[in-house]
Amino acid sequence: MIAFLGTGLLGANFTRALLKKGEKVNVWNRTADKAKALEAYGARAFEQLTDAVKGVSRIHLTVSDDQAVDDVLEKAAGGFDPGVIIIDHTTTSSPGAARRAAYWKKKGYTYIHAPVFMGPPNALEGTGVMLVSGDQQVVKILEPELSRMTGKLWNLGELPEKAASIKLLGNLFHICLTGGVADMLTLAGSLNIPAPEIGTLLEVLNPGVVAQGRIKKIISNTFDQPSWELSMARKDARLMIEQADTIHKTLMVVPAVAKKMDAWLGKGHAKDDWTIISKDPA
Repeated sequence: MIAFLGTGLLGANFTRALLKKGEKVNVWNRTADKAKALEAYGARAFEQLTDAVKGVSRIHLTVSDDQAVDDVLEKAAGGFDPGVIIIDHTTTSSPGAARRAAYWKKKGYTYIHAPVFMGPPNALEGTGVMLVSGDQQVVKILEPELSRMTGKLWNLGELPEKAASIKLLGNLFHICLTGGVADMLTLAGSLNIPAPEIGTLLEVLNPGVVAQGRIKKIISNTFDQPSWELSMARKDARLMIEQADTIHKTLMVVPAVAKKMDAWLGKGHAKDDWTIISKDPA
């Protein structure tokens, strides 16, 4: 028997997928109607947290943030069976995940953090990526069940906070990527370039390979060996900003990067590689 606490879009589809695989699932949600709706698929909905977790061997959790995780688990704890395993799929802070693992261990329970890179459709289809870290003896036991929930299970090792850290880094990439794509769409509109051609451009640029090269360059600290001088990169940033201004649009990402470029130019680094902006000019 499994309990799933938090049945928003992601939690609801995880629950439906588990039910299709033959699992018996108790569900709870702050908005009771969302949990109740899952009874149509075979779940058992409960209004009280302690009732939802009684008699289960695993508790899955998908809520909003650290505070919500702490609140839900504290309120549910009165119904925990001995040895129950808590599997938290919520995107949380890294220190929060570490603290919860230690806190629940002292109380005799295992807390495992397993955030995901997937949307609700992926949860229903069992595709996407699930990260997991923590007590490796427990993780090894859970691996077959967690693997059934996702296309790829990425075990990040013993540190209970490692999965939370990697999830935040991944989400940082998505935020930066979206900001960059938004700027590209704005610039394309000012240049009368059809939006679908941006997709073709990205295929040519191959961002994954480019990013690997950037990482190597930045950590090498070889900024005195430029492949693109900072002054030239700043000139191009100026052209982008000026072009967007012709249609009275403001770019989202480029002005902030240009400001960092100016700080380094002010320190006399015009001829250095532009990736020096990754460092603190102070």
